[in-house]
Amino acid sequence: MPRSLSVAVQMDPMQSINIDADSTFALMLEAQARGHRLWHYEVRHLTLREGKLTQGRRREERVLARARPVTVRRCHGDHFTMGEPALLDLGAMDVVLMRQDPPFDMAYISATHMLEHIHPRTLVVNDPANVRNAPEKILVTKFPELMPPTMITWDLEAIRSFREEHQDIVVKPLFGNGGAGVFRIKPDDENLAALLELHFFRSREPLMFQRYEPAVRRGDKRVILVDGEPKGAINRVPAVGEARSNLHVGGRAEATALTARDVEICARIGPTLREQGLIFVGIDIIGDWLTEINVTSPTGLQEIARFEGVQLERDIWDSIEARVGLTTAKHLD
Repeated sequence: MPRSLSVAVQMDPMQSINIDADSTFALMLEAQARGHRLWHYEVRHLTLREGKLTQGRRREERVLARARPVTVRRCHGDHFTMGEPALLDLGAMDVVLMRQDPPFDMAYISATHMLEHIHPRTLVVNDPANVRNAPEKILVTKFPELMPPTMITWDLEAIRSFREEHQDIVVKPLFGNGGAGVFRIKPDDENLAALLELHFFRSREPLMFQRYEPAVRRGDKRVILVDGEPKGAINRVPAVGEARSNLHVGGRAEATALTARDVEICARIGPTLREQGLIFVGIDIIGDWLTEINVTSPTGLQEIARFEGVQLERDIWDSIEARVGLTTAKHLD
């Protein structure tokens, strides 16, 4: 039986989560069931500072978090109990789950830089450097043969040309989540210029543009991969009058099965995910096309459990425990 692990969970406030949908909550329940000890902290409680001088006169950095021990239970209105806060040395933990929700902004990026100081001595899930280097709408562009026509740009002429070529397009903020700020621009829609003006007035970030795929009316499939292997999926169907299928904005979850094309997509991207230490990943597939690879804080575990009767959090913890064993052995060598 695996030894009990010390697990720090970097996430949003416990009071705010929906225990019937939150994937982090499912991961915490499974960890606790395995005898692992849990601590909770928010990203704003992180500290990076110098440590003690080593024998070689090298001063190693320490990553600290003002954290609280926590126990969780599936009880509405009473789903957690926390102990007193204390300064936790994350370098002394076995695992850190980096599970705060995006936006993927400079605060998020700063947290990945800080956690990179302790990984892989402390296993950070997912690998902080590769999360930073591969946010969902960037990593997917490494596989252009699997995607619908896609462009990321600031250039207004390039945007007009892309729209002229594809007519019906989808506009996405590059570092958003949950479908926020995603627009479908139909061929006769006169609002694109105003939308671009508003975005670029408020942000210096580029936008992503994709050809609209009518197959989204039949659903946007979320596939969960664990260590690069597909383990389960749900289909998310947009609400009437809505182009987005995200459950946060009214999409309806339904059972689904992987097609031959889905399996092909997973086989193509799986080795890259494994090599980059991206243990828990959710990909989005519309029709025959891969549209996003979600690595920052993937969701879908509880929906898949309801429709397929499988608890993928078990697979995730099996993978984490195996990696912690490997990491410990390498560190001892």
